[in-house]
Amino acid sequence: MATKWGICAAGKICNDFLVALQTLPAEDHQAVAVASRDLKRAKDFAQTHNIHKVFGSYEELAKDPNIDVIYVGVLHTVHRDVVLMFMENRKNVVCEKPLAMNSAEVKELTLAARKNNVFFMEAMWSRFFPVYEQIRTLLSQKAIGDVKVLRAEFGSNQYHVPRAVQKELGGGALLDIGCYCIQFALMVFNGERPESITAKGFLYETGVDETVTIILQYPGKRQAILTSTIMVAMPNQAAICGSKGMIQVPSCMWCPTSIIVNGKETKYSLPPSTKAMHFTNSTGLSYEAEHVRQCLLKGLKQSPLMTWADSELLASIIEDVRTQLGVTFPQDRT
Repeated sequence: MATKWGICAAGKICNDFLVALQTLPAEDHQAVAVASRDLKRAKDFAQTHNIHKVFGSYEELAKDPNIDVIYVGVLHTVHRDVVLMFMENRKNVVCEKPLAMNSAEVKELTLAARKNNVFFMEAMWSRFFPVYEQIRTLLSQKAIGDVKVLRAEFGSNQYHVPRAVQKELGGGALLDIGCYCIQFALMVFNGERPESITAKGFLYETGVDETVTIILQYPGKRQAILTSTIMVAMPNQAAICGSKGMIQVPSCMWCPTSIIVNGKETKYSLPPSTKAMHFTNSTGLSYEAEHVRQCLLKGLKQSPLMTWADSELLASIIEDVRTQLGVTFPQDRT
């Protein structure tokens, strides 16, 4: 039986998620409803993606009994409110990154998921790519020995994009793209909490972070150096350096199609699609969607590859870095 998806919002990421979903077998995945607070936009979106049910409010989507899981692609400033509403209506939820605006909101959501006995996952799509799966396998096999140094970077020239710089829209490099670098380090170090977090960076004129470098230090003289910026493009690569070798992830490290292990490169093909997409390698969202289906079929309430503890640690590190930089949001005072 197909997993029936409800789509919350009708923006760019939801478009790409639907394109990716359509690369999977129709007998496994079906988008059955879309909701937007702009009904016309929802209708146009539904027509583009051949979705038969359209709602002009998120509340209507929450009350539809014919939905297995809801994909949330609204602006992250409202993730908390929207996701809580879905959970209170006993809906399984996959919510785009960042999961919420701060650590307190993330904990509130994971507690609500536990209370309402629903599946809940931060849509950190990177973790479900074949390259990331290969990295986890190599690390478990100690293929490069003991990991000592990790580097990851994500830089994109987008200071002209309102969503990236406006404080009221949850802007800044950290929440938008820096989270990909941090989650990469957390995956490599197996969810271990760093013993120290040091951050240096610069703020944009709106008060959000424009460029930041983070050093995570772990016991045993292990270190992760992570840089993100919304001011310029960077090589956007990652490297894991161990006592017996090195794993390199060429651009784009958050949605990679190749991996270099001790100088030997392996390439992967993404699911093909001729439909218009807004983000790099977006058909790779299909890996995430299929992972969610498998979790639901097994009756799991959280993903073993992106756990609630993973999301809570990610949020707490981001919050620590924001504190060091002096970046605050209205949600921090609630």
